Amino acid sequence: MNFKKIFRFAFIFLGIILIGIIGKSCSSSKKGASSTTGWDYNDINSTGFTVKKAFESKVPLGMVAIEGGSYTIGEKGEFITAQRDNRPRRITVSSFYMDQYEIRNIDWREYTNWMKVVYGRTAPNLVLKSLPDVLTWREELAYNEPYLQNYFTHPAFDEYPVVGVTWEQAMDYCAWRTDRVNEKALIVAGVIEAPNFKNLENLSYDSVRNNFVFNTQKYLMLESYQPAQGKNAKTSLYGTNRKVDMADGILFSDFRLPTEAEWEFAAYAIKADDDGMVPEGKTYPWSGAQMRDNSKSKKGEMQANFIRGRGDLMGPSGRLNDKATITTAVTSYAPNDFGLFNMAGNVNEWVLDVYKPTSYNDVAEYNSFRGNVYMIPRKTGIDAKGNSIYALDSLGRILNDSILDLRNFKDGDAQSQVNFSLANPDLYKADTLDVTDVLRPLLTSKARVYKGGSWKDRIYWLNPSTRRYLEQNKSANDIGFRCAMSMVGNVELKTKK
Repeated sequence: MNFKKIFRFAFIFLGIILIGIIGKSCSSSKKGASSTTGWDYNDINSTGFTVKKAFESKVPLGMVAIEGGSYTIGEKGEFITAQRDNRPRRITVSSFYMDQYEIRNIDWREYTNWMKVVYGRTAPNLVLKSLPDVLTWREELAYNEPYLQNYFTHPAFDEYPVVGVTWEQAMDYCAWRTDRVNEKALIVAGVIEAPNFKNLENLSYDSVRNNFVFNTQKYLMLESYQPAQGKNAKTSLYGTNRKVDMADGILFSDFRLPTEAEWEFAAYAIKADDDGMVPEGKTYPWSGAQMRDNSKSKKGEMQANFIRGRGDLMGPSGRLNDKATITTAVTSYAPNDFGLFNMAGNVNEWVLDVYKPTSYNDVAEYNSFRGNVYMIPRKTGIDAKGNSIYALDSLGRILNDSILDLRNFKDGDAQSQVNFSLANPDLYKADTLDVTDVLRPLLTSKARVYKGGSWKDRIYWLNPSTRRYLEQNKSANDIGFRCAMSMVGNVELKTKK
């Protein structure tokens, strides 16, 4: 009996020791050792294999985190005269971020002011290129001169959406915003020094472009950026001899235009409620198919800024006047269930996609998008230290070259052309016809989609599934945009009750 007790005690004791060893092993793995080989991470005396600390996503300033999911993209009604270029089909989009509001005049003036300060003395043509086209307000049989003179510059319109910007200008703004946000983040973290704009007076254009202007891609790829020194350096957090990369959680991903699939998903704000019910089949970003608010506090008020009928842009004076003859402040009207404002009406919005009338037959079921152009940095040589030298564009950004252009894939590319021949590939023509248009205009790979309806559109265009297009180098007084960003990892997503 005593022997059995001794054996049982020894068995329990050995078990405790074994659990401790296993726990210590697991603990050491969590603390920085491989759970499959046992080798330590971040050991300068070993191979130096680096494993970053736990990465935490953060919501970019001015944006809303949108949880992805599946939904039915495409037209929600039957119209005999509709273009039928967005047939319903089920797709899935991944989680992403989107601006809560349309980009405002004050946002764009911040951009053009920066351009003027940095390039105004040495490259004024770049400043002019960044300005919106105020002439889009000019109309042959209307007196819109006050908007032409004041809409972009007067503080009364600060909170109004910027218009008169091309798709190309919107993309440039997204790239500029990426660099300014990341530059600020690195300065706050003490990794780089803040730029001294007074030094610009003594710099040539090439010096400004090559050395003064911060560019995220250049920072990540080149060794030319030195950590901050002195009182601004936070050596205890990052160290003064270490360069930050994307895994450190300081830098943000690129700002960009949303894809058409993302934009439509965000506009409808489709998500299941606590009972698991999904409001599929919505006509507008709000619940119901009525244009007037049915709530007690806002009974009868319009839910979007659009033209109600011929000559009726704002309703009669008094209670039913929506105070919006043209555009209005981006904070106007109620947000949708994702917290996004003016996803219908006010201004149409550029999206990332190339327009093709039959894309719904071809695009992928996950993260649907037409417009891929795969790029690689253009190398021009190697310096004395063995570092690669890259060509820079006019704004000091690394110049990228296209290695594969898929804007016309399955819809206008060489393989889908009747006259394509491997023996004579030069016969291939990239332009295609819009089969939904009775006038059959030629479409190029530079025709970009815009969506959402505007202050001068009829109600039909406020349905988020409708789509139109304009050449990417053209602008209008009813087209603006908002930025999006791909989500790396997950964030705490708040669900509206």
